[in-house]
Amino acid sequence: MTDTPTRVLSDDELDLVELALGGALPASSLAAALPGVPADVVLTDAENTPLARLTVRPGEQSDVLEPLKPVPAAIGPQWDDAVRRPARAVRAALGEASGDDAGNSLALLVTEVPTREELSAAAALVSGAVAGTAGSGGAGTVLLLVPVARRAPAPGAVGAPGLVRAALGLADSLTEQAEARVTTVAVPWSGLGGTTLEEVAATYGAARVVPLAAHRSPATAERVAALPGVRDEAVRALYPPASAAEVTRAAAGGAQRRGVVVFFTGLSGSGKSTVARALAAELEDDGLGTTLLDGDEVRHHLSKGLGFDRESRETNVERIGYVAALVAKHGGIAVAAPIAPFAAGRARVRRLAEEAGAHFVLVHISTPLAVCEARDRKGFYAKARAGEIAEFTGISSPYEEPDDAELVIDTTDVPVPDAVETVRRRLADLLS
Repeated sequence: MTDTPTRVLSDDELDLVELALGGALPASSLAAALPGVPADVVLTDAENTPLARLTVRPGEQSDVLEPLKPVPAAIGPQWDDAVRRPARAVRAALGEASGDDAGNSLALLVTEVPTREELSAAAALVSGAVAGTAGSGGAGTVLLLVPVARRAPAPGAVGAPGLVRAALGLADSLTEQAEARVTTVAVPWSGLGGTTLEEVAATYGAARVVPLAAHRSPATAERVAALPGVRDEAVRALYPPASAAEVTRAAAGGAQRRGVVVFFTGLSGSGKSTVARALAAELEDDGLGTTLLDGDEVRHHLSKGLGFDRESRETNVERIGYVAALVAKHGGIAVAAPIAPFAAGRARVRRLAEEAGAHFVLVHISTPLAVCEARDRKGFYAKARAGEIAEFTGISSPYEEPDDAELVIDTTDVPVPDAVETVRRRLADLLS
């Protein structure tokens, strides 16, 4: 496999691959959605972890998607194992419950946060589904399928965590009102792949698919669309024009809070990228403008073309620090996660942030080398030990452990949610 070409997947493409690996999309649709992909290619995430091998076969032969390593997960309700279940597992469970291999369930697509109007419509639909299966041996199971994306939502929009929480609340209400068995499923969804949500729902075992948003009346849709302007109307009613303009201006600027650079450092495989991504996702879910600058992704864009000698590594870290400082200068939160092996480079990043007037939090993910090497998801340590990779941090190039870190976390024994909570507590103190 070492000579097989690789394709680094975007967040949208990762959603598509996860969908295909779960049995909700044929390999041919995946291949068609990846333009320019070779006939035999290893698909990797941004950290170069090989996730699957796609083989495109000409003629009437079926394309093949072979799983290599688990698709990386994060934290949040949309990643809970009870919710994020592959299509084949959901379909099999429905078949077992109903005694029908194909499944016979109603699926409600929850693409927007449900209103009271949609809750009422859903209750009627579910009651009808339960009544229709009574006495026929059907289980009356209802699926709430929630399309979730890895990419961050548009500013002001409810993201994947919030949409799943709302769907779980809807499921509880439907269970009480209609006495139905309601199963909430998070469906990785980017919109790529040339298929529809309705078609995907069928692979989860749904015989009937209803988009819940279709039951939102024009009047309710108008009220939802008007929500962003409700505060402005209240301000105009309370204040004369000149005063209203000042209150609105201050609100729009968010009172320009002081920004923060959260800078993770640690060996490859220490868990810093996983914690950083989970932290960024939670901060976004809280409505805090957050920019993630992950080491591997930066290498593909901001630092493309740089090598891995000491000078190139220092340049890469300084570029990350410069961009992070710009984000924080304007009140944002920048989360960066390079290896950053040298103390001098980390000191320059701290200085850039402080000169921009931002808080700086250095988080040392101190997971020992032996643990990082045992994980070796990317196979880099093995190659470094074999002499195939020169100047590899921790093996043939030094890692200078920081003595000025605000937080030190060893992911050997600290789960990702706990690590994220530790950083969040620090940020809460700074932003309060």
